[in-house]
Amino acid sequence: MHASRRAGHAAIRRTLREDDRGDVPGWVLVTLMTAGLVVVIWALAGPALSNLFEQAIARVSGL
Repeated sequence: MHASRRAGHAAIRRTLREDDRGDVPGWVLVTLMTAGLVVVIWALAGPALSNLFEQAIARVSGL
C-alpha cells in the first residue's frame, strides 16, 4: 500500500471518529424521546390492554 493511500485511509478514519463523537447527543435525545413515548403510550393503553388480556384468558379458560 502506498504512503499516500495510507494517509488517506487514516484521514478518513479520523473524520469518522470525530463525526461519531459529535452525534452522541442526538442519539441520547432520540433514546430519551423513545423511552418517553413508550411510557406515555403504556400509561394510556395499559389498562385497556390489561382488560383485553384478562377477557381473552377468561374466554380460553372458560371461566
